[in-house]
Amino acid sequence: MAEMDEIQEMFFDECGELLEGLANGLRQMDQPGYDKETVHAVFRAVHSIKGGAAAFGLNDLVTFAHRFETVLDLLRSDRLEADPALMSIMHRSSDCLADLVTAARQSSEPDHAKREALLTELDRIMADGGDDDAIEFTPMVIDIGALDGEDPLPGLAGEAGFNIHFIPDGDLYRSGNEPAALFLALAKLGEAEIRVDSDFVPPLSDWSEDQPQLRWTIILHTNCAADEIAEIFEFVEDCCELHVTPLTAEPDGPPKPDEISDSSPGDIPETAQINPPEPAQTDSARPSRPAASGGDSGATIRVSLARVDRLMNMIGELVIKEAMLAQVIQTAGMSEDPDVLAGLDAIGQLAGDIQESVMAIRAQPLKLVFQRMHRIVREAADATGKQVNLVTVGEETEVDKTMIERLIDPLTHMIRNSVDHGLEDGETRQARGKPAEGRITLSAAHRSGRVQIEVSDDGGGINRPKVREIAEERGLVASGASLNPAEIDQLLFMPGFSSKTEVSALSGRGVGLDVVRREIMDLGGRVMIHSEIGQGTTFSIALPLTLAVLEGMLIQLCGETMVLPINAVQETMRANPSMLHGVGQDGRLLSNRGDLIPIIDLAGEFGLRDCPATIEGGVLIVIEADNQKRSALLVDGIIDQRQVVIKSLEENYGHVPGVSAATILGDGKIALIIDPEEVVRTSSGDHDRAVPAAAAQG
Repeated sequence: MAEMDEIQEMFFDECGELLEGLANGLRQMDQPGYDKETVHAVFRAVHSIKGGAAAFGLNDLVTFAHRFETVLDLLRSDRLEADPALMSIMHRSSDCLADLVTAARQSSEPDHAKREALLTELDRIMADGGDDDAIEFTPMVIDIGALDGEDPLPGLAGEAGFNIHFIPDGDLYRSGNEPAALFLALAKLGEAEIRVDSDFVPPLSDWSEDQPQLRWTIILHTNCAADEIAEIFEFVEDCCELHVTPLTAEPDGPPKPDEISDSSPGDIPETAQINPPEPAQTDSARPSRPAASGGDSGATIRVSLARVDRLMNMIGELVIKEAMLAQVIQTAGMSEDPDVLAGLDAIGQLAGDIQESVMAIRAQPLKLVFQRMHRIVREAADATGKQVNLVTVGEETEVDKTMIERLIDPLTHMIRNSVDHGLEDGETRQARGKPAEGRITLSAAHRSGRVQIEVSDDGGGINRPKVREIAEERGLVASGASLNPAEIDQLLFMPGFSSKTEVSALSGRGVGLDVVRREIMDLGGRVMIHSEIGQGTTFSIALPLTLAVLEGMLIQLCGETMVLPINAVQETMRANPSMLHGVGQDGRLLSNRGDLIPIIDLAGEFGLRDCPATIEGGVLIVIEADNQKRSALLVDGIIDQRQVVIKSLEENYGHVPGVSAATILGDGKIALIIDPEEVVRTSSGDHDRAVPAAAAQG
């Protein structure tokens, strides 16, 4: 049973690749003058899903895929035209097929109403296309009778068609394919006469699943080209013997039983063997095939994610042991020995290389997430009545697999927000000199050791007076408070904020961008906004490359060691009295390059001391918060900079304000990893709103 579950899981994994190719192909078909091979690739993707689903008895999936592929067959035979109305149904059918696959994988109930509605539309299209075979399968009688050389099939010279000898091996059945499905596909090309040769079926005691047992000979009366036959068999060519001879040639029958040894399936005399056409490089809808024998530098294997996670945890322990070794060397007074230092550096380099290799194993491109967003845009555009085009850039950018799964919800929310709030309706856009169709760009890239993801639109930009008005009405900000544009933009992230007064499928329920920011922060990232009136809005997400290890700055606070993520640090400095300014009762500001930066006493924020610290003699670490404003953290000193292993606190203790996680130092002690974004937001010394007014007064 476990083996069957594993095979089924492999089928669902392959479905993900096929659905991705299907969605890509349909988007190509939206463009005028698309390649004919695109339709074939789309058809093959649906056909492959149907074949695998049939092997596992997933009847809902099989029924829908059959109707879907029938319409696609009408398209590729030029009996239907890919107009916008039809392509809309094709996209929705692709979405429904994906939902059915998900439901089958999770053993949950699909949306039957949606499925039935689409089946009705597909049936209507098939009726308009004149395909009488679309609704039900045509029965085919297969005559099971032995063939020998003295009773050849009636292939007559001069007759149009082909003699086909087909010998499947065990891999064909294990991959979920069925000879009967292939014969049904052949029957659509013309009149097929099929006979099975059972002479080679051994006694049960000698039976082997890897040795061919049944052999078929088919006479196909047809005017089709040989390539069309090759197309039917191209997904099983690696797990069968296939020999095709035109009927105009004298057919060669299969070998007789006495010509074949007990241990060998024997050789069929070579005739005209059809090799399927080479796939185009852009054909992403092609399923994986059984691996050929022999070495292959591009071969892949499936590995349980749990095994990779365990390996990553072991790498983390190696980093900890390395730090402990360095501590022991220092305690033993050997830190000046060049040989010891060289060996320690070599261990550190090797540990880093292993860590990067494991991270590369876990890394996956964002392509799958980006492709999902096309569906979100289509649904949001339909719900709002807007014309929207989604452009994706950098979808091959790789991030940790854990992030891939957790990015789907935040990006979905942001895309819907851009369609609903960011883009104007077509009439408004045209009145402003813009095309009626709005554009949303979803991009990703690696920048400065982080992953940068941006969602931008070419809409009207953030209406800041309206945002402020709504925030004041809901008590989210004091009336008349002095706020600059960046601070007004940050109001969008406050819980319960919504500019929609009516509840719809997309907006108005009080679940806003605060959820997005919280989810991104849980990933160790941050969200920023840039908006220009009349030009549009860009949401930028910055994420770490991994959730397991980070580069940290070890700092001293009242005798305690803590870790500050290095990616948040802009600069460090000794406090100069001439650069310090007071504000309010206890507030202090740092004058740095023309900016007044709030100073936060980090030890005070964590309750490590009661009275305000003396800035003179301390160290200031300037960081940039998620609102693109800077703050200066006051610490007692900087110890070192090193890689640390992230250990979750919430799994055992719950959330600690201002702390994102913990780590184990080289001396075995535990150090807390600071969450600089939360420290800035919750700090009693955060004078973000007072700074502009104070600066104006003084």
